[in-house]
Amino acid sequence: MNHGIESSLLEEVREIGIQFFKLPVEEKKKCLREKDDLEGYGNDMVLSNNQTLDCNDRIYLAVVPQHQQKLQFWPQNPTHFQEVLNAYSSKIDLISKVVQKSLARSLNMEEDSFLSQYGTTASISARYNYYPPCPWAEKVLGVKAHSDSSAITVLLQDKEVEGLQLLRDNQWVGVPILRDALTINVGDQIEIMSNGIFKSPVHRLLVNSKKERMTLAMFCVPQTEMVIGPVDGLITDETPRLYKNGTYTLDFFFKDFQQGRRAIDACKI
Repeated sequence: MNHGIESSLLEEVREIGIQFFKLPVEEKKKCLREKDDLEGYGNDMVLSNNQTLDCNDRIYLAVVPQHQQKLQFWPQNPTHFQEVLNAYSSKIDLISKVVQKSLARSLNMEEDSFLSQYGTTASISARYNYYPPCPWAEKVLGVKAHSDSSAITVLLQDKEVEGLQLLRDNQWVGVPILRDALTINVGDQIEIMSNGIFKSPVHRLLVNSKKERMTLAMFCVPQTEMVIGPVDGLITDETPRLYKNGTYTLDFFFKDFQQGRRAIDACKI
């Protein structure tokens, strides 16, 4: 709460997503992702005959930095889609920095301890997820269990319909909806940087048998080619290094994600 984003902007952000997903299929296909590309409209890539498929409609866009946006994948309908998402993205960029500085200070470290591993072209990607009513809600997942590849993820939940669950003590726990609140979780990269102090939670998304649901996840990540690793000050005789230094790319993450594995496990010592 108290994130400084006006309720009116949050409403606009939700509304442009709903308007896009309500368009005819042929109109949405104008933003269709290309083969082997994550960006654009459509479901996740099928990398294996054994992977679990997710029941959702989605559009995935790189939003920060703006000069790297692939506008051929951005909806032209509604006409103000780009303006609204860019305004929201700039707010999320600020929140991401505030949160990561606060996480560092909570460990009695310099506030830029995590951000110093970001590089000069850190990025934010947006993923709108639309979950239509599903009569097999007890047998189908909106998004299968996973942890995020990000440093942090900022989620704008549906206004009314819950569906996000976290795995805690081997039990699935529902995350409540609070009006105009943002749900923030750390991703794999902060777990690595914090040497395991902050945990990247395993979570999944449910569908509803009677109601539609829409969310917007903003994934805040360091520069792609940056080598990340545990902050030096967090490695001691009592707390030895748990993770190797290395790059944590989306390609690396998604190969494991589609197989139901956690990519971060490959980074452990």
